[in-house]
Amino acid sequence: MTAPASVRLRLRRAAPVALLGLLFGQAGLHAEPAIYQGADLALGRKLIQENRCDACHADKTGGKPHAIYRPGGRLTNAGHLRGMVEQCNTELNLGLFPEDVTAIAAVLNREHYRFKD
Repeated sequence: MTAPASVRLRLRRAAPVALLGLLFGQAGLHAEPAIYQGADLALGRKLIQENRCDACHADKTGGKPHAIYRPGGRLTNAGHLRGMVEQCNTELNLGLFPEDVTAIAAVLNREHYRFKD
């Protein structure tokens, strides 16, 4: 049994849009590593500001807070990045929950590192 012409036409028009959604929506330019899927980026930015992460990092890097973010340095993947944020949480006794650490790491990844895995 063949679908009516109007249904076939709608399917034909929808196919390219669906393909683009698959290409750019899931594996596109802003693909997030699985570890950061669903992370609250607004919360991450807020926590970075509240905990004065830039000020602490500026102290460690001679006044250049973003110099500590070195893509291609010792951090090689999204899990390592999250681990470093957890290390700051532990050393500074910030009391962040795991989802807070993930949110911060997701922001750092999106704005500085851009790890895909």
